[in-house]
Amino acid sequence: MTPRTAAHPNPNRSLVLEHFTWIAAAILLLGSLSFLWIADEVMEGDTLRLDERILMAMRVPGDPSQPIGPDWVEESFRDFTGLGGVGVLGLLTAATLGYLWLQGMRRAALYVLVAIGGGLLVSLALKAGFHRPRPDLISHGSMVYTASFPSGHSMLSAMVYLTGGAMLALVHPRRAVRLYILGCAVLATVLVGLSRVYLGVHWPTDVLAGWAGGAAWAALCWLMARQLQARGHLELEHPSVKAPAGAAE
Repeated sequence: MTPRTAAHPNPNRSLVLEHFTWIAAAILLLGSLSFLWIADEVMEGDTLRLDERILMAMRVPGDPSQPIGPDWVEESFRDFTGLGGVGVLGLLTAATLGYLWLQGMRRAALYVLVAIGGGLLVSLALKAGFHRPRPDLISHGSMVYTASFPSGHSMLSAMVYLTGGAMLALVHPRRAVRLYILGCAVLATVLVGLSRVYLGVHWPTDVLAGWAGGAAWAALCWLMARQLQARGHLELEHPSVKAPAGAAE
């Protein structure tokens, strides 16, 4: 019987992982710098006039209590804002944890739990630190419980959707599918952020900072996961798909 040759890692997958790593590093750098710059501008009050103009542009002239557009548009944005709520994101995170656990990727499940939980704590800590008041020019179209900066919905949705989208994209060999998954993740994140401004519960710079901070956190978690995987401390793929190093018949 002819000996079976040793299996080698998929070169295409290795190339994709390398590209993701460089992209994540760039997002971490740009997201962190963008957040720090926006925070500095906000604390100095330099963004207030621009924030007010954008916020009022989304309101009916002469009636700040009403957002522009028909009623179905407002209702749609209420639905979009729910995609970034703690309840929905918590359910998605729980479903992800359950899937990873059932697939035997228990360390990966624990890592996701720590990453998302840590992101939530970071978001709450930043809100408490900056303690920026909510917009008071218009009536709020959604219930609010915490400070304004940064937008928790925007930050957490970026963390959950971008991290999940990147992980799912890695298991698909086709480039078009990967781009589609990442595109859906970005779209969900953008819609959540826009809905917060449309409903009058956040200043635009709150949302921009939330996007920047959330993307940076997701990128940091991705880079750390790659390092843990390289050291054999974390599995990023199902054990059954790993080819044996060699065997003979």
